[in-house]
Amino acid sequence: MTALPQRVAHGTALTPHLPLHLAPGAGMPRPPWVEGIIEGAAASPEWFTRFLPPEGDHRQSAVLILFGPGPSGEDSVLLIERAHTLRSHAAQISFPGGGVDPEDDGVVAAALRESQEEVGLDPGGVDVLGLLPPLYLPVSSYTVHPVLAWWRQPAPVQVGHPDEVAQVLSVPVSFLADPAHRHTVTHPSGYRGPAWDLGDDLLLWGFTGGIIDKVLELGGFAQEWDRERVVPLPERFVRRRS
Repeated sequence: MTALPQRVAHGTALTPHLPLHLAPGAGMPRPPWVEGIIEGAAASPEWFTRFLPPEGDHRQSAVLILFGPGPSGEDSVLLIERAHTLRSHAAQISFPGGGVDPEDDGVVAAALRESQEEVGLDPGGVDVLGLLPPLYLPVSSYTVHPVLAWWRQPAPVQVGHPDEVAQVLSVPVSFLADPAHRHTVTHPSGYRGPAWDLGDDLLLWGFTGGIIDKVLELGGFAQEWDRERVVPLPERFVRRRS
């Protein structure tokens, strides 16, 4: 049976399950499928998205695509549900991350700093593996740099800023790969993309869903799924700037 996504709200910790045989300080070994994603990071940017960064200066941000053991012990990805009161992308499921500050030593440092602030992640326990091609979010005029990482020393995480993060989630890779959990969403603007029902009214879609769709393929997890199972985007997302 496929493990289900697990989530915690403010005041509760999400604790990864570590194997009993793991020696203290040894760190979680990186699974072979991660190598496929690392190699795929060199793929053409057009393969990842049709929204490529335009020429000129624009705002920069970075997100952390962190794989590691979840509470069930399965290989999982760490996600957040953004606070419902935010002006943009409210209540959406996303990777931890945010804007690159002048004080940051590049996009990797920004992704780790933001993840530490948002979920209490210890950067020292994370192995950064590489960067996926930068992608552009036209709605917010941000160029986003996805930072791929493995959770070598998993530790409890929790909501760090309730005004920015509603919940912290751990979603098993097997759940995301299961065709039964996948469908296509459409937006009145004409947007059409992959989506996952994570339960409890949580929907993974949009920018984050597009990256996960590609990462599953690179990691060798892609399965045939019913792309004609089309569901209109829930009204709560259509009403908001997304």
